[in-house]
Formats: sequence, C-alpha cells, structure tokens
Amino acid sequence: MSSNIAELEKRRAAARLGGGKKRIDAQHAKGRLTARERLDILLDEGSFEELDMYVEHNCVDFGMQDTKFMGDGVVTGSGTINGRLVFVFSQDFTVFGGSLSERHAQKICKVMDNAMKVGAPVIGLNDSGGARIQEGVASLGGYAEVFQRNVLASGVVPQISLIMGPCAGGAVYSPAMTDFIFMVKDSSYMFVTGPDVVKTVTNEVVTQEELGGAITHTTKSGVADVAFENDIEALLAARDFFDFLPENNRMPVPERPTADAWDRQEDSLDTLIPANANQPYDMHEVIRKTLDEGDFFEIQPAHAGNIIVGFGRIEGRTIGVVANQPTVLAGCLDIAASKKAGRFVRFCDAFDIPIITFVDVPGFLPGVSQEHNGIIKNGAKLLFAYAEATVPKITVITRKAYGGAYDVMASKHLRGDLNYAWPTAEIAVMGAKGAVEIIFRSDIGDPEKIAERTREYEDRFANPFVAASKGFIDEVIMPHSTRRRIALGLRKLRNKTLENPWKKHDNIPL
Repeated sequence: MSSNIAELEKRRAAARLGGGKKRIDAQHAKGRLTARERLDILLDEGSFEELDMYVEHNCVDFGMQDTKFMGDGVVTGSGTINGRLVFVFSQDFTVFGGSLSERHAQKICKVMDNAMKVGAPVIGLNDSGGARIQEGVASLGGYAEVFQRNVLASGVVPQISLIMGPCAGGAVYSPAMTDFIFMVKDSSYMFVTGPDVVKTVTNEVVTQEELGGAITHTTKSGVADVAFENDIEALLAARDFFDFLPENNRMPVPERPTADAWDRQEDSLDTLIPANANQPYDMHEVIRKTLDEGDFFEIQPAHAGNIIVGFGRIEGRTIGVVANQPTVLAGCLDIAASKKAGRFVRFCDAFDIPIITFVDVPGFLPGVSQEHNGIIKNGAKLLFAYAEATVPKITVITRKAYGGAYDVMASKHLRGDLNYAWPTAEIAVMGAKGAVEIIFRSDIGDPEKIAERTREYEDRFANPFVAASKGFIDEVIMPHSTRRRIALGLRKLRNKTLENPWKKHDNIPL
C-alpha cells in the first residue's frame, strides 16, 4: 500500500511538471503561463478536479515509444468559476509543443462528453503546434472527433476558446465552431496555413502576427472576439464573461444581486440626440446608462464598429444588447456588421437570453464592394436571425430607422415583443432629401420648392407617430424612462412562449 502511495505521488509530481523545468522556463520567457498556471487563475481556488492525469500517447513510430509524458500535452477536468460548474482543457506547450495526438484528443473528447451529459459550459485553453506529425492520420482523426463534439454541443452548452499561443492548421476549426474566442496580443495566433506556406504558394511575405495575430483577428477578420494584453488579463476577463452565460440551453440566465434601482431615471438621455440629424453621438452612452451599474461586456469591440453587441444585466439578469453606432459609418449596416450581429442574436436565442435592440440606422451601406461581396445574403443573415428568434425582444428606436434596415433591426414585423421609440425617432423609407428628390424629381431645378417639399416630408415622417398610428410602435417613450420601460417589459416577458414550426433545422443564408 505504502509503495503504491509513493508511486502515486511520484507520478503526480511528474505529470504536474509537464515537459520539464527547462521547457517551463522557456514558456515563461515568452511571457506565457503554463497550462496548469492558467487553470489556477481561471478557476476558483481549489476547485479543479483533474481527469486522465496519467494518460500517455500510444505512438511507436519514429522512436516516439521512448519519449512519453504523463498527460500527453493537455490538462483536462472540471472546476468552478464563482461557484458554477465548468469543464476545461488546457493544452500544454511544454509537452511536444502541445501537439494533438490520438490520446490527447480522447482526453478533450471525454471532457466535452461529460459537459454535455450534465449540461455545463466548456472552456478550452489552446496552445498547440497542431497535429502530432509522428502519428499521421490518427491525430487527424482525433481532430475530427473534437470537431464533431463542437458541433453537437453548439447551442446546447456554451463553448469558449482562449487562444493563448499558436493555433494553426486544422486546429483552428475547433475554436472557430465555439461560441466565443479570446486571444492574447503578441502571444497567440491562428491561421490555416502559416507564413512560410503563404510565401511559397502566393509569394506574399507576411509575419505570423500580421497573418493571424490577435489584432488581425479582432479587427480585420472578425474571427476572434476580444484581444487582451496578456494571459492573466484574458483569464480574468473569461471569469467575468462566464458570469453572463447560463449553464446550458435549458437553464435560466444567471442572476446577480444589484443595488441599481430598476426604475432609475436617466435625465441626461433626454438631451443626448443632437439637433442636427447628421451629427453623431455615442450609442455606448445609451447602453451603459440603461444597464445595471453601467456594466457592459462588449463582444468584438474592434470589428465592425458600426454595430455594438454584448452582454449586460437588467435587474441582475443577463440580457444581450444589439445597437447601431452612429459614430461609425453613421450606423449603417454592412456585411461585417450583419454577420457580427446575426451570430450574436443566434447565440442569445439558443440560450434563451433576452435581446434589447437600440436602433439608429440610416440604411444598408451602399457601394460596389458591398454588393459584389454579397451584402444581400449577408444582410439577410441578421434579418433571418431576428426573425427566427423566439426569446423576448425589446426594441428602442432612438433616431433613424430607414428603409429595409428598419425592418431588419428587430421591428414589430419580425415578432418584436415591445417596440418603443423616443420622440426623436424618424421612421421612414429613406431620409427626407433622398425621398423628395425621387417623389418630386420634376422640381429638382427649383431649390425653393425642393426645400419646401423636404420640410413637408420631415414634418410628415421625421417622427415616430405615423408608425405608432399603425401599431408598429407600441409606445413613444421619454429617453429618461428607457431603463424602467425595459425592466418592466422583461418582467412581463419572463414567461413568454413562442415556437417556430417543426423542422430538422433551418437553412440560414450562410
């Protein structure tokens, strides 16, 4: 018995050491934490319970049978974040560069299977050189096994990926199928083919950071959601973010006590909208002054800035926010914004998170590039997402709601539950100037007549009352009462039931 206990302690110590002191020091020299250090920060102290600590690879080619490490390059198990269960895997770059073997993949799959059984989120900490080449197709099969579980878990339990080092080749597709991706600046990168292959095939010279670094993916591609300065900042942010998410698609959203009064009045919102309709204002101000304690976790803040998405709370309960941003492209919807918001709306709907939409949209962004790159189908993604969503949907039109973009932004016609407008709202097919030049094109040579017609059009349509008279707007509310109205609305909609027709799945315009 005592010899077995001694052997147990010896094996545990070896497993905790990963690839050894020298490789741990090399990891630290790059400004990165080890797999276990990351889990210590991510999870509540003392909550981590490890699985498969003693697993070793089964490869016998290229002399691999002589080099084995317990754990085989990934630390797996479960723990808690602020007392709530989460399943985790953390790839260990000190062991074979974190490369994925057949057994490594089996460990990840076991964690994901367990998470699905009990209905708990999965967080993956990715730091891997890719497939373990010595294992050939076995490692590729391992990736496919993980991919299959990502797909089956999608919409059932939340999945979060933290890219904390390299993530290349086939490895990128697992994070891509998870719900949210966080990256670390100057430390993590994602790409299907690396700079050397790119140079060989296309003669393009590019660095790892330029090709697939955190800044690239959070600004240009939109592949990742948020970029953080270092491992610690990313892990602490993941803890905060986790608190917004339900455990699974059958559980209610988490609730946090708040001292922020549900009927708090924000008088400053009454004067937020500029007198000049072409002058922008920051929609973040509306969002933060409406949410509990101004706490808003924005998703993809550096990508498609013309639309804002993220999580907040009203009366302590999680809500999703989608809002046009007048300071970027005047708040127009374009391809990037439609994809960003469409995916977010679908996540909220999958996990029964109510959606609050703030609207100030002059339309879809015109241009040859937009049309040639598919604004029609991409814009339809957002429309489709809102139309199929059965969660509570509350919409507040603050200023412009023009054309098809009015329809798309959670209008009453797409089963909006409560659709409010501020007195400054303008709901019309298009702006007054454009409309007048079409309707009264015979008067274009007469500036006075055009000016008069424009004033007439503005008086008729540059307000919320026509839409309200048709029942498309439920109420015209004072801006200062926005939080109170939303809080009351969410209370009323808490037991909302709405089902779409039976189908195997829909066919969203991808």
